[in-house]
Amino acid sequence: MKKAVCFGEIMMRLNPEGYLRFTQADRFEVSYAGGEANVAVSLANYGLDVSYITKLPQNDLGQSAVNALRRYGVDTSGIVRGGDRLGVYFVEKGASQRASKVIYDRASSSIATAQPEDFDWDAIFAGADWFHFTGITPALGGALPDICLAACKTAKAHGVSVSCDLNYRQKLWSRETAQKVMTPLMEYVDLCIANEEDAADVFGIRAENSDVREGKLDREKYIDVARQLAERFGFRHVAITLRGSISASDNRWSGMLYTGADAFFSPEYLVHIVDRVGGGDSFGGGLIYAMTQGYAPQHAIDFAVAASCLKHSIENDFNLVSVAEVEALVSGNASGRVQR
Repeated sequence: MKKAVCFGEIMMRLNPEGYLRFTQADRFEVSYAGGEANVAVSLANYGLDVSYITKLPQNDLGQSAVNALRRYGVDTSGIVRGGDRLGVYFVEKGASQRASKVIYDRASSSIATAQPEDFDWDAIFAGADWFHFTGITPALGGALPDICLAACKTAKAHGVSVSCDLNYRQKLWSRETAQKVMTPLMEYVDLCIANEEDAADVFGIRAENSDVREGKLDREKYIDVARQLAERFGFRHVAITLRGSISASDNRWSGMLYTGADAFFSPEYLVHIVDRVGGGDSFGGGLIYAMTQGYAPQHAIDFAVAASCLKHSIENDFNLVSVAEVEALVSGNASGRVQR
């Protein structure tokens, strides 16, 4: 069985019931999530041995986050305990022409105050095949850029494949700082995952003749974006999610995998959205699984996009689908008929 390691921040997610706005809410629903944690749960659901690494406070809220991961079979034995608080974020789900909103309350969380000596990366990567992190983690500042760099260096020393989802968040850092911090990390990355805006925000590489706000995507331009990324940083693979936003409720969703020689595009799905938060992470989880299983490039991108398509139908961040369910969609079973 392949073993993956994911490193990042898991937070408490609070959202009003249904489609209520923040200003309407008198209670909030609780779940737990984070970019790399979402990927870890996907991989565990697909049957991989997954270890999640973070730092959490030694209190009941920290334990609740641990329990949420354990529920889905994620190994939490490497989680460091300490610091003062669990990060929190609030989600207001959008509908129709009203966009979703996210408010973060994560300053000085336990992981944001982590120190290099908290993590024994040689022990963490013993027996591992894959390491995944996102641009969100170094964006939290403090010692995390150096911690991520140490993790990447150690992963490569152990022969571990490394993936990074750029995941640019303007509420966490500026484009200039993102480029400065992320550039040295890219030296160690085998698979770079981005959406239609990340490459432009972090590295100034953009697809011409595309406007995500109008749902207009010239997918051929994304081959050039992937080629520029691969040539600049030496990535073995570049994956780009292609989201055509019709409204907050309906999107066109597809993806591309660039191998350095060829580009492979998935089918495009018209998705009616239940919850889009975590959609990109479900794509990453699907792609990492496919690659660890040796899927051919076309099958790999088809699996990743189908997995993410299904995630858009599931409440909260975690993608709770099986390999069989994803493969059924890949094979064309998209009717949504009741299974009896």
